[in-house]
Amino acid sequence: MNAYTERDVEFMRQALSEGRKCSSVETAYNVGAVITTSDGKRVVATGYSRKYPGNTHAEQCALMDLAEESADCDGQTRGLVMYTTMEPCSKRLSGNKPCSQGIMESGIDTVFVGVMEPDHFVNCTGAKDLVDKGIKVIHIEELEAECKALNSHLVLN
Repeated sequence: MNAYTERDVEFMRQALSEGRKCSSVETAYNVGAVITTSDGKRVVATGYSRKYPGNTHAEQCALMDLAEESADCDGQTRGLVMYTTMEPCSKRLSGNKPCSQGIMESGIDTVFVGVMEPDHFVNCTGAKDLVDKGIKVIHIEELEAECKALNSHLVLN
């Protein structure tokens, strides 16, 4: 089991704040995401579900913002860390690229998750897919209830 620090908890709380910006819909989760430098000194991008048009997911929006901000990172994205309130998706019903694939392509090497994705819409294997590609996935269990609460508009099993 991988350990996490109080700093990681604070970044997940920032992801929760992003997730609270979502407008709830019955066909999607509310999720927030934050991307930081590997040393945790700076947040380089944030996102939340449906921040941009096209049924965008939180991780996707954060990665889109990261692409715009990459000049501030000298174009370097290797070693960045993502905090997301829900396990990154591995399948999209909308046809968009799965978030786990976007993370793998981005160079992010550690992903902290608040809750694993329930099998409400699809059977998600995002965390497993990331681990299989050598990306660390760490579950911040102490914030799981808060992360689940972002989706109180859905009837989840």
